[in-house]
Amino acid sequence: MSDFEFETVQPTDVPQGAQLIDIREPDEYDQWHAEGAENLPLSQLQQRYGEFDLDRDIYLICLSGGRSARACQWLEMNGIDAINVANGTAGWRDAGLPIVGQE
Repeated sequence: MSDFEFETVQPTDVPQGAQLIDIREPDEYDQWHAEGAENLPLSQLQQRYGEFDLDRDIYLICLSGGRSARACQWLEMNGIDAINVANGTAGWRDAGLPIVGQE
């Protein structure tokens, strides 16, 4: 287990208008994603994390929660607090929250 702990919340606990970053690859994101999520692929995180608004909470989401957990861990190791959305976009959909696109 890592020394770098990060917060995990359920999709229903993500505030309206939150900084929600979908870290899946663009083709996955384009197919369907949580409403309000912006795409920044995990493969580009190390180059692009400076695009985050560090004055706001950063919520990371993927499909099921695994990749976003890895991204949260990497950000924490680099001194940036991030919050993992448990169960990812699938959990978001299953909670009845709005999505854009179709699976």
